[in-house]
Amino acid sequence: MIRSCPLPSDALLNRYLASGAYADCYVTEVARRVSHAEFVEAFYTTAVFKLERLILRVFVSRPSTDAQAGQLARGELSSFAAWSVEGRAPNQLLLSDLSGRTRSWLMVAVADNSDFIGTWLYFGSAVVPVRSLKTGQTSLGPVFTALLGFHKLYSRVLLRAAERRLSRKAANNAHVHRDT
Repeated sequence: MIRSCPLPSDALLNRYLASGAYADCYVTEVARRVSHAEFVEAFYTTAVFKLERLILRVFVSRPSTDAQAGQLARGELSSFAAWSVEGRAPNQLLLSDLSGRTRSWLMVAVADNSDFIGTWLYFGSAVVPVRSLKTGQTSLGPVFTALLGFHKLYSRVLLRAAERRLSRKAANNAHVHRDT
């Protein structure tokens, strides 16, 4: 189940929330340990995200490959498709898009208690407001405001696709181990 939640206190995305930007956070769980690199690679190589990568290749001339997604996940690349790495922590990745207006953030947190043993997968975004030259006021702009509902749905779909990929991988590994 994907649910909206507050940003964890140590989230790299918090700096944007504190500065007045729009920020969101979604979380789900996988009933096994998942490394941050494994989550990032799974996220950027799902069928859903490959469609976004195709759009970026065709309309923005920013091609990317599954191999590059793996390199990004392992910290071997500082840019991927239309994003560049803005921040890293052992369990987090913060990316900035070409325009500098939006951020994407992925984080894992291992849970090991009596209620749940596994990994929490977090995905969030931030949109930096722009200042109007006429009024001096800041806003997210009419385009983002109009697309906010779609953005929230798409964020959930992306996280669900990564969660499914990681859960299937665990099920396939368990099946292989039972057969040997």
